[in-house]
Amino acid sequence: MNKSKLKTSETYRIKQEILRAKALNKGVKLIAPETIYLCSDTIFGKNVTVEPYVVIGPKVKIGSNSVIRSFSYLEGTHIEKNVSIGPYARLRSGTNIKSFAKIGNFVETKKSKISSNTKVNHLSYIGDTIIGKNSNIGAGTITCNYDGKKKSRTIISDKVFVGSNSSLVAPINLKSGSTVGAGSVITKNVNKNSLAITRSQQIEVKNFNRKKKNVRNNRHSK
Repeated sequence: MNKSKLKTSETYRIKQEILRAKALNKGVKLIAPETIYLCSDTIFGKNVTVEPYVVIGPKVKIGSNSVIRSFSYLEGTHIEKNVSIGPYARLRSGTNIKSFAKIGNFVETKKSKISSNTKVNHLSYIGDTIIGKNSNIGAGTITCNYDGKKKSRTIISDKVFVGSNSSLVAPINLKSGSTVGAGSVITKNVNKNSLAITRSQQIEVKNFNRKKKNVRNNRHSK
């Protein structure tokens, strides 16, 4: 490595040490601070915890009593009070997380608002979306916001339950109190307090004889 690159690397290392020290002095609980990377414009509230291997990019604000769990990446994100993020979450620009919401493991968000007491716990993509209060987004849910030419918005109102492995094809509106059955592809608006479900009928063949692969034992073959 040449001297210029070494100097740049050393400058970055020193900058990170200064940012970490500043956060610690403000009362932020950085667990294994040497593994956490901050930005100069990061704003922390009171009693914030950041677990190991978190990267915080530009324009991030984290409210009081919030926890950022390991291996999460944040940029352009506003997090209010008492929020739990991660582990392994990716919050992209335009994300706004309201108080007492939860973003779980392997969840990605972009240009979306997640309101108070709403949970997106596992393995989901939430893009160009507004989610109301007290809603639950099941594991594997995808907001299909891009049709190859333009991006469209998904609106999920208060007290909505979206079952696991569902695809919500934008533009779409799930109204208050509605439910989406697991495994559904939803392409039309869902009315208030209604159930929407799209599944093929399950077929069962009795006494099915599955073909088995012939396995030759070549142990003693010449």
